[in-house]
Amino acid sequence: MTTISNSTAIAAYFWVGLAILFALPARAQSAQPGIPEKGISEKTPEKIIIDTDIGDDVDDAFAVALALRSPELEILGITTTFGDTETRARLADRLLGEAGRQDIPVAVGTPTETNNRFTQRRYAEGGRFARASHPKAVDFILEQIRRYPNQITLIAIGPLMNVGAVIDKEPETFRKLRRVVLMGGSIYRGYGDMGYFPPHGPQAEWNIVNDIPSAQKLFASGVPLYVMPLDSTQLKLDEVKRSILFQSGTPLTDALTLLYHQWGQETPTLFDVMTVAYILNPKLCPVQPMHIRVDDKGFTRPEPGSPNAQVCLDSDAEAFFRLYIGRVGAP
Repeated sequence: MTTISNSTAIAAYFWVGLAILFALPARAQSAQPGIPEKGISEKTPEKIIIDTDIGDDVDDAFAVALALRSPELEILGITTTFGDTETRARLADRLLGEAGRQDIPVAVGTPTETNNRFTQRRYAEGGRFARASHPKAVDFILEQIRRYPNQITLIAIGPLMNVGAVIDKEPETFRKLRRVVLMGGSIYRGYGDMGYFPPHGPQAEWNIVNDIPSAQKLFASGVPLYVMPLDSTQLKLDEVKRSILFQSGTPLTDALTLLYHQWGQETPTLFDVMTVAYILNPKLCPVQPMHIRVDDKGFTRPEPGSPNAQVCLDSDAEAFFRLYIGRVGAP
């Protein structure tokens, strides 16, 4: 039997007690309610609906991908607009399925006549993850606003048919959106004007000019409106960045790689992606209050008057791509 002297025992008790004393505050602090563990955000995810003409240009798919990889966002649904909206919905079905997010609803807008080429039709018609039916986009948006009044951000990255139809049907309900974040318009810079030289002037931008009356209704609606125009969204995913992203080899980046090749051009411009990136980090695209009038030719004209929009005229492209590739390309 081993014996311990009184002095040794006292010393042992002293050091044990000291260790417990220093450990208690840290343990107590981590156990306090309302103080999250490291890596857990206290912020509730922002509820969003993405209204998109996915399937023509490829930037819509890249925007959806960023939203899918952002825990700050709760995607209530995706709604399709412009042209062959049913095939667009099937494309969204497959993209969500590949990403393991079949829980996200997809709603279909009213189809419209267009000569625009649906470049990613083969992907959409592949049959994988296709749903038997889709709810109507306008009804879906209104239902979600009623369920979550003043909580939803509508991300509008296509022509504004669904937006205009919601305003026409229930303008009071539409005004219960938290905000609309729009890729649309051209304030001082048009297509191809990358900011290296003095601006050559605005142009009628695609998402606005394809439904001018709906754009006019949106800018007059009174809903908080955040606008990412051509001035700040001509973000080129060059060869080096594509290589880094596509080599990630995740189901989501593999889907983007396939959609990129079906799109059939070389360097995508990630216009639409800035809407999602702005929500994640507003410093990427600082906004300023402006009064914007949508004229009858689809130009977004800055004019004197009370602000009806917060507009980003310049963005941090380098920080944008660090965010994008870091999120979407991560394992």
